[in-house]
Amino acid sequence: MDSKLIRKGAAGILITVLLCFTGVFASFASTEETADAAEAETQGPKVESSITSCLINPDKKSVTVKVTSSGDMTGTDGVLYLVEQKPYQKDLEGRLDYAGAAAFGTEVTYQFPLNKGTADDRLYSRFVAAVWDGTKYIEVSEPHYITNPEAVASNTAEFNDPLTKKGLNIELNMLADAFELGVKHVGTNIAFHQILGQGIDYQYDGKTYHFDKRVIEDYDRTISALSGKGMTVTAIILNGWNDATPDLIYPGTKKSSNAFYYLFNAATEAGFEQTKAIASFLAERYDGSNPDQGKISNWIIGNEINNQQWNYTGAWDLNSYVQAYQDAFRVFYTAIKSVSANDRVYFSLDYNWNNEIDNKLKYGGKNIVDTFNSIAAVQGQMDWGLSYHPYPAPMTEPEFWDDAQTGWITSDFNSPVINFANLNVLTDYMAQSAFRSPTGDVRHIILTEEGFTAKSPTRGDIPQIQAAAFAYSYYLVDSNPYIDAYILSRQVDAPLEVRSGLAFGRVGMRYEQG
Repeated sequence: MDSKLIRKGAAGILITVLLCFTGVFASFASTEETADAAEAETQGPKVESSITSCLINPDKKSVTVKVTSSGDMTGTDGVLYLVEQKPYQKDLEGRLDYAGAAAFGTEVTYQFPLNKGTADDRLYSRFVAAVWDGTKYIEVSEPHYITNPEAVASNTAEFNDPLTKKGLNIELNMLADAFELGVKHVGTNIAFHQILGQGIDYQYDGKTYHFDKRVIEDYDRTISALSGKGMTVTAIILNGWNDATPDLIYPGTKKSSNAFYYLFNAATEAGFEQTKAIASFLAERYDGSNPDQGKISNWIIGNEINNQQWNYTGAWDLNSYVQAYQDAFRVFYTAIKSVSANDRVYFSLDYNWNNEIDNKLKYGGKNIVDTFNSIAAVQGQMDWGLSYHPYPAPMTEPEFWDDAQTGWITSDFNSPVINFANLNVLTDYMAQSAFRSPTGDVRHIILTEEGFTAKSPTRGDIPQIQAAAFAYSYYLVDSNPYIDAYILSRQVDAPLEVRSGLAFGRVGMRYEQG
């Protein structure tokens, strides 16, 4: 056989083999490229953004938002969008609109109208940076709210800050007793779920709301009587169950025989709209401009939120619960601060700092503070304050100074309970830089519910020890520069508490079994 033909044949075979391998390699390469493309599509554009500020401008009519970004805009139209969300809107599905658009860059600034007082009001909105992949928006930042609602406030009067921290929940027919004691702080409850009704029409953001005239005029009489005497009024906003106002309660919440009050609702459009209207109405009504209506200076949104018995929505993990509460809290905060710039807004905790925790219905006060603060730091920090209830532990004995024997009181941040026995632990914790206000100050802390029983289950009547507890606890508060107010829970013993063997009032009551 001709050797050339053999070589030629071998060469042909070799070429064929090489072509086959080349095809295989090409197939592998094509498969890898397809996989990479699919992965890129799944992951979306590799862009990260952070909203660094979201502020109402000095003109009070527009908003400026600043965004920093980094990454690769491949797969997008090259534009960084700013999209508005209401508190009840959790994603951008189906959205085509935007509040601002700019070419992608490391630092981008947007400016747009505030539209305050209209159906398009942005005062309560949050904003998110997003890119467009050709079919939909993809969020590339955390949402961020406007953080200076006080910029549009009509009332810029200084906060009514008395020279004394002494406070009491007062019976209106016993005002003379309160004056004799030198009381300058007073608390009053507002039943949020009873505001809607008939008799008062209120226009807000293009809608008309109807409020119960009788209920409101009762509050007028109480609040004006107190603030008219120079007292700093603290209002506790409580959301009870009312079958006539289901939108005021967080969606899906069932009525519970164990719940006194319920979580506010900013999670649905109807709930958000009604909540902001009521909050704005209360802020305007009690801004101090009408002496017949009075002035509220401190606003506490809910009661003892670390225990769902007072803020019920059903079993929930800590982060989800605090996020839902903060969404509603921010609605109140924005409504109040946009009317009276120097009013103060608080959330409330009982004394269980690291105690009675199941992270479903009961949460540690410390964990609530940590979580509330961390969420606000990302979504727009507020000048929130803390309302605290440092009762003795147990509440059936007034001598808080020996509460350490229960094992619940320690001198460190992990103390199960914080009360008057270790009150400095609370203020030391809040004085840390991570928890300070946007201006760098220690946040406002008020003690809005505390009391000491004059009856002991083992010793009977012990009014002298109760008096000693009043005096010593007030001395501790007066010596602590980070506590603004000390409000005793009762001027007169409450019948229900007396039935339980407790007598927290400064004054006793006639009580007959039966």
